[in-house]
Amino acid sequence: MTAPTHPRTSDELIRAEEPVLAHNYHPLPVVVARAEGAWVEDVEGRRYLDMLAGYSALNFGHRHPALVEAAHRQLDRLTLTSRAFHNDRLAGFAERLAGLTGQDMVLPMNTGAEAVESGIKLARKWAYDVKGVPADRATIVVAADNFHGRTTTIVSFSTDETARSGFGPFTPGFRIVPYNDLAALEAAVDETTAAVLIEPIQGEAGVNIPDDGYLAGVRELTRRAGCLFVADEIQSGLGRTGHTLAVQHEDVVPDVVLLGKALGGGIVPVSAVVGRREVLGVLHPGEHGSTFGGNPLAAAVGTAVVELLETGVFQRRAAELGEVLRDGLAALVGRGVVGFRSRGLWAGVDVDPALGTGRAVSERLMREGILAKDTHGSTIRLAPPLTITADELTSALASLEKVLAVDA
Repeated sequence: MTAPTHPRTSDELIRAEEPVLAHNYHPLPVVVARAEGAWVEDVEGRRYLDMLAGYSALNFGHRHPALVEAAHRQLDRLTLTSRAFHNDRLAGFAERLAGLTGQDMVLPMNTGAEAVESGIKLARKWAYDVKGVPADRATIVVAADNFHGRTTTIVSFSTDETARSGFGPFTPGFRIVPYNDLAALEAAVDETTAAVLIEPIQGEAGVNIPDDGYLAGVRELTRRAGCLFVADEIQSGLGRTGHTLAVQHEDVVPDVVLLGKALGGGIVPVSAVVGRREVLGVLHPGEHGSTFGGNPLAAAVGTAVVELLETGVFQRRAAELGEVLRDGLAALVGRGVVGFRSRGLWAGVDVDPALGTGRAVSERLMREGILAKDTHGSTIRLAPPLTITADELTSALASLEKVLAVDA
């Protein structure tokens, strides 16, 4: 195949993907070529306000100067050693991240799904080595409507048939209970339970926020039962909800926290398992690993991310602008919006089904220069970069109002 002799248009690039890319995504028909802050630009030069921020991977916006500088500086020195050797960036990254999250130890990985898989392995190893669960009997309790990734183990405990269908046989050892139901959770926990694994806020399910006291209840229940509380903060963490971690809304400290997405600053994939020494200390050389986990480039960018969060500026911005988002959405209830859930700069918006699916609304917003994404049915999610301004956010809400008008 010969390379095109001219720059290809958006339509041409989308058509070119069709025969050569696996169809595991259904993206909106926009082809991004450049980005800065909260804005992206397609190949024709049309600008869009990014109200998704890479599902929280771009919490600090596109190409944040401090993060780009950290990456450039490290690219000129060292990018990868593998974990066969030490590198001069990893210790500092682990120290800063442990301090930021109030935990003891860090296990660096790459993707969010890898962090979840690592958390599962850790919980099981801890159950056998520390709790004394008989070999191969450990169970982990999870919540219905969860989204923790798409590996074969993780989809084994998904309740989303699109994620599960056709990928069995499934990994045993998981018990599924309703989200936000402490009584059901308590009934599912027994002497074989290694951990309770939940999202403090369920993102993919439509930004489902539990009742006040639920997370504190999970913490107390797991403490009484002698099992671990593992919080998946891959989407909800690192400033998104107005705190460094979403569990901090209830002053809860889990045994293990799973991080990813924003930890790489939108530049490189970085994830981590952070937790108590008693838990992460069960790992010994050869029992778990990753060639790229903790690589110098990732550690440099991750450290720069932690430095941004240590200022508290982004957490405060998410809290303050979250009020603008909440008030703007509240004003649309009964005017195309039938309900919404928000915390910080994160919202799940339920659109009147008579006005279209979430996909249809997202396409209308795209034509207005706003990028958002549907989740299920007529629900869309909004998660702009924490660098967005109040004026930009208000403009996006005005566009949502426009596309939900009856004559849209």
